[in-house]
Amino acid sequence: MRKREQSAPCYEDFEAGMVLQHSVGRTVTEADNIWFTLLTANTNPIHIDAHYAAQTEFRKPLMNSTFTLALVTGLSVSDISQNAINLGWDEIRMPAPVFEGDTIYAQTEVLGKRESKSRPHMGIVEVKTTGFKQDGTVVMQFKRTILVYKRGKAPKLPRPSMKK
Repeated sequence: MRKREQSAPCYEDFEAGMVLQHSVGRTVTEADNIWFTLLTANTNPIHIDAHYAAQTEFRKPLMNSTFTLALVTGLSVSDISQNAINLGWDEIRMPAPVFEGDTIYAQTEVLGKRESKSRPHMGIVEVKTTGFKQDGTVVMQFKRTILVYKRGKAPKLPRPSMKK
């Protein structure tokens, strides 16, 4: 049996101008919205009260925007930050609403990279990630700065063997 090698990108794999289409999409549900909103103690009724939301221009509950931020970030992890530590998000924009039943996809552009001055085994990469719906409508865009391990320096994923 072959062991699967760690395939997450390292600092050396990033180049300014690269655009990565993330392969997984995710359809959002009412349960996602309610659970996330309640877990984060967000009391805005636009997310959890259909009667209230029906009186707004949207006519139905909006997905919690911080859920959308977490989801779009998550869709990019295997291609961008599996071997990284987040340093920050900047310029978060939400040009269109997300509703229950929308499927969200993402793509990321590498804006630049540089060596870390304080951690020689790592580098700093800046990316711009865009989340969009099934019809191509952009629903979120943000820049993210990550601290990425260099090749051969990332912690190893545990791969226990199955007992026979």
